[in-house]
This record gives sequence, C-alpha cells and structure tokens, in this order.
Amino acid sequence: MSNPYGSLVHFLSRYKWRYVMGVAALITTDCLSLVMPTIVGRFFEVAQTGTLTMSLISQYVGVILGVSLAIGVLRFAWRIFVFGTARFVEQDLRNTFFGQLEKLSPSFYHRNKTGDLMAMATNDLQAVRGIAGEGVLMGTDAIVMTLVTLGIMIWTVGWKLSLLAVLPLPILAVASTYMSRAIFTRSRKVQDTFGRISDITQENIAGMRVVKAYSQEAEQESVFDGANRQYLQRFMSMMRIQGGIEPLIQLLAGLCYVLALVFPGRAVLRGEIDLGHFVSLTMYIGMMIWPMLAGGWVVNIIQRGMAAFDRIKGVITEEPAVQTAPGARMPAAGAIHGQIEIRNLTFTYADKVIPALKGISLTVNPGETLGILGRTGSGKTTLVSLLSRLFNPPRGTLFVDGVDVLDLPLDQLRHAIAFVPQDSFLFSRTVGENIGFAPGDWTEEQVRGAARTAQVEQDILEFLPEGYQTMVGERGVTLSGGQRQRVGLSRAVLKDAPILVLDDCLSAVDTATEARILGGLRPVMQDRTTVVISHRVTALRQADQIIVLDNGVIMESGAHDELIAQEGIYYRTWVRQQLEDAIASAE
Repeated sequence: MSNPYGSLVHFLSRYKWRYVMGVAALITTDCLSLVMPTIVGRFFEVAQTGTLTMSLISQYVGVILGVSLAIGVLRFAWRIFVFGTARFVEQDLRNTFFGQLEKLSPSFYHRNKTGDLMAMATNDLQAVRGIAGEGVLMGTDAIVMTLVTLGIMIWTVGWKLSLLAVLPLPILAVASTYMSRAIFTRSRKVQDTFGRISDITQENIAGMRVVKAYSQEAEQESVFDGANRQYLQRFMSMMRIQGGIEPLIQLLAGLCYVLALVFPGRAVLRGEIDLGHFVSLTMYIGMMIWPMLAGGWVVNIIQRGMAAFDRIKGVITEEPAVQTAPGARMPAAGAIHGQIEIRNLTFTYADKVIPALKGISLTVNPGETLGILGRTGSGKTTLVSLLSRLFNPPRGTLFVDGVDVLDLPLDQLRHAIAFVPQDSFLFSRTVGENIGFAPGDWTEEQVRGAARTAQVEQDILEFLPEGYQTMVGERGVTLSGGQRQRVGLSRAVLKDAPILVLDDCLSAVDTATEARILGGLRPVMQDRTTVVISHRVTALRQADQIIVLDNGVIMESGAHDELIAQEGIYYRTWVRQQLEDAIASAE
C-alpha cells in the first residue's frame, strides 16, 4: 500500500476549496485584465471614426476605473487564498515531518545527520512552500493568460496573424523541458550540500568545548569553508541554468513583438485590419510576455521545490523499524508488573557482522534487582535497549510478564519502563520541568521529592539562582555532569514505572554521593524491577542477581558473595576497585 505522504498533492488537496476560491479570483482577475486592451482598442476605433464625445469618454473612463477596482479587490482575494494557503500547507508538512521524526527508530538517526534533518525542516520546507504558493499562482496565471489571450487574439484579428505572432512559443516549451530537468538535478545537489553545512555548524556549536580544548578552530573553519565553497559552486551551477531562462524568454518575447509588427503591420497597410485591432493585438502580445516569464519562474520554483520535497519524502515515508505489531496485547493481568525473562537471546545490529549479544538467558522477577557489570562494548546498553524496544530483539527471546515484547503495545511497554541513560539529556526548560518531563500532572512536592531521592535538591537550591525555576540551557549545559545525571534520575523516579533501568547513570558522581543516592533509591527499588548497569561493583553488590558481560556473552552470574567466591572477572574488578578507593582515601 502506497504512503499518501509520498505525494505533494496529498498536502495540497487538504485545502482544495481555498485553492478553488483563490484560482477563481485569479482567473477572474486575468479575464478582467484582458478586457482592458479590448476597451482601449474600441476607444481608438471610435476616435478614428470621429464620433468620440465627452459623454463617451466619461463612459470609457468609468468602465476602466470599475474594472481596475474589481481587479484590485480580486487581486487581494487571491493573495489571501493562494499565498495564505501555502502557509497552511507548509505548517502541515512541517508537523508531519516532525511527527515522523518522533516515530522513527534510533537506527534512522544512525544513518542521518542532525544538520541535514534541520536543513530539511527549514530550507527544504521553504522551497516546497514555493510550489504551494508562487508555483500554483504563476502556473495557473501563465496557463490561463496564455490560453485566454491567444483565444481573444484569434477572435479579434484571426487565427493566422495570431499564430504567426506567437510562433516562438514552442521553442520555449522545448527549452523549458530541458532546463527543468537540469534544475531539478542541480537543486537536489544544492540542498544536499546545504544539509552538510548545517550539520557541520550544529556539530561545532555542540562540540565547541572540544574544538577549543584541542585548538582546532582553524581546522574546523577550513572544513566549513570547503563545504561552503562546494555549496557556492553547486548553487552557481544551478544558477547558470536558472539564469538562462529569463533572457531566453525575453528574446522570444522580442521575436513575438517583431512578428506582430511585421505581419499584422503589413495587414494594416493593406487595409485587411483596422488600427484598433492592430493596437489590441500589440497590447495582447505585451500581455503574453508576463505568462511567458511566469512560465520560466514556475519551472524554476517547481523543480527546486520538488527536489526539496524529494528529500523530505524520504523521511516522511520511511517506515519505523520499531512499531506496535498487529494484534498486540497486554499481559493477562491487564498491566505490566515487571517480570523479565530472556531466552537464548542473540542479537546483531543491522550494519554489523559480529553479534552484540550471544546466547543470553536470565529471569528477573518483579521487585528484584539485576546488576550488570562489563567493560565498554560488552553489550550492556544493547541489552536494556532491546528491553525497551529501541531496537527489535529476535522473536521468542525477550519477554515481559510472559508476553513477547514484540507483541506488547509499544507505548504501553515504554510507559512501563523508566530509563536513565549515562548521558542524561535535558531540554531547554526549567529544572522542575525537566524532572516532571514524564507524562502526568505532577505537583511541586512530587517533583521535589524525586529530586531529594536522587540527592540533587541541595544542589538545585544552593547553586542554581532560581532553584527549580532555573533554565538549564541547551542540553543542560549550565549544570555539571553529575547534576545532569541526578536530574535525569529524578525524572525516572518521578515516573514511578514498574521497571527501572539505570544505565551507568551515576558515573559522573563520586563514590560517596553514589552510595547516598543508592541508599535513597532502596525504598523505591523494592517495589520495582530494577536493572542497574555500572562499572563500579559498589553499585551492584546489593543486587539480587548480577551478571558479568564480556563480548556479548554472560561470563559469570550470581549474587555478590557468590561471584566473589568464584574469584573470576567480578572478583578481580572488586579487588582492583577496593585498592583504588583505598589509595584515593589515603590521598
């Protein structure tokens, strides 16, 4: 089944009646504009006969003023209905684009850069709006004016003279076909390069501290300059085609004028047509210059807009890799309580060959705590990412409350999991709003209670100028790493989900603070199934079950005392960290 968002007509058709009214006003305006040459031509005919009187002059002036007033009113109407509707189309397309970004899976963001997506949401959308506004207007205007003008010319002076006067128009049609293809291809390259510029800019702003720390300002300026030069080259390549459209049209319009002077002029000299018809014909030729010019602009607008929409379409028509399966169901109890079962789970990322997890099997009952220890790249984060279905696990390998996670409603599954990553993302809002980010109407006391549990309230009240009302800045830049992690932890505590996942989220705090935080979490963890990932054994020792991952395989499992007795990886890590803590205390 085709995706309706794959066609721009889908977005334009939502406002078809506004477009109908706008086009009707535009066509009426064009028709009234075409009356003018006839009125002027008739005036000259009457004047030539010598029967012109002040009364007739007043009548002609009144008609001209009336037509001009009607044209003014109708011109206002089509601007509102056409250009205004283009803004509605842009709004709908932007909402669709953003909504799709919210639905797409992490794998999509691994393939697409933030800067390129930002370019689509800004520059590309403006180009598409050009089709919905100027494109519709000029296209309709050009077609109507050309056909009606040509029809009136034929009716006024005959088809032979009229067709001779517009003989160059087929040349324009052929040239426009060639130019439109070239503009589309080159415009797509321009948009792609603009996306790269946006991405470089976004990366350097976000990573400014790293750039300065490594004195890479000049190097980054050089990288940006290279992308900027490429953008200029590609833009100028497009402009060489686009810039040739108007001169070509002016040339063809001039040829039309020459033909209009030569053939109808000779007809006047031979007495085949009168002066009034000749004046009307030359005025109509002049009026055809606009639709010819508009036709060239329409080619440019449409091809640039379609190139932009082609990029946007690739996003809004992409099927999310992770979504609720047909026939999804909740557990028999009607709600998720937090029992986790993994059966011989082996998982490989789509762009990898070596499995990230191999043969993982374990069970965690509601209210129990699972500790996961392992070095970087051992598969710890992958395991919890599969639990919340950021990626899809193989069917029949991961169950929550006895139901395969692939068969659970996605929103219900994620609503039942409070996830705290190592790099807690904070939005450009107040501290209180960041803590209360989870769905729900949280009271101020609930927010403060979650902050106290995460051991961050004292920092908020003492070090932030406006307490919970302090704006944290983009990505929480005004807070320290430890403060960001604890605010993120507060958010998860407040959510009160049956499953709590802590993915090394205390790595930026010292051992003493970590101990206080874990102590404050004990009452919370008693009522939840908790998964704690940490590189510190002290954070895991109270867990009911601990597994040690290495290269995606469970090397050891058991409670703290059992693992110490095995004197394996866990034991060696424990001894090393004990020595490190002792040395740090002595210093």
